[in-house]
Amino acid sequence: SNAREALTRRLARRQREYDQTVGALAELKTALGLDAEIDRMECYDISNTQGTDSVASMVVFRGGKPEKKSYRRFRIKTVEGADDFASMNEVLTRRLKRALQGAEGFEELPSLIVVDGGKGQLGRAVEVLKAYELNGVVPVVGLAKQNEELFLPGQRSPVILPRSSQGLYLVQRLRDEAHRFAITSHRNRRGKIGL
Repeated sequence: SNAREALTRRLARRQREYDQTVGALAELKTALGLDAEIDRMECYDISNTQGTDSVASMVVFRGGKPEKKSYRRFRIKTVEGADDFASMNEVLTRRLKRALQGAEGFEELPSLIVVDGGKGQLGRAVEVLKAYELNGVVPVVGLAKQNEELFLPGQRSPVILPRSSQGLYLVQRLRDEAHRFAITSHRNRRGKIGL
């Protein structure tokens, strides 16, 4: 009886893990109308204090799970003030340029880029992809916080996943991890300069 109960719990846990990873990725692929499977997801977030000391985070999920060794931080170098659009442009430019140069840790392109923000952030991401001739090669989506809407390039209406969707939970976890990583990086940076 105890063994049967332990097995039932283990099988339920495995099913939950499957639903939250493989199942969620399949759901996202369908909802976003993607042709290729999603494996490596990258999410970008910008953090600053009233426009100063801006930093960005790049968080990577592989197979629906965090891949912390691939996380990266970027100090924003070319943008003055709190311009999240220009900061996103800089970060994606630096990331994709490094990928095309084969820089260690950046050589693999993502199978999906998620930018934290709506149409404006998405537009900047698409501009950078076009500049490197990767538009249509690397899918990108903007995740707007207010209603958890997914914006796709060239589509007026957002994709709205059901509130109980594992795909939605996955992009929320990805976005929240990118936000946490950016905030932590920003706090560490402020601590070093004595703010």
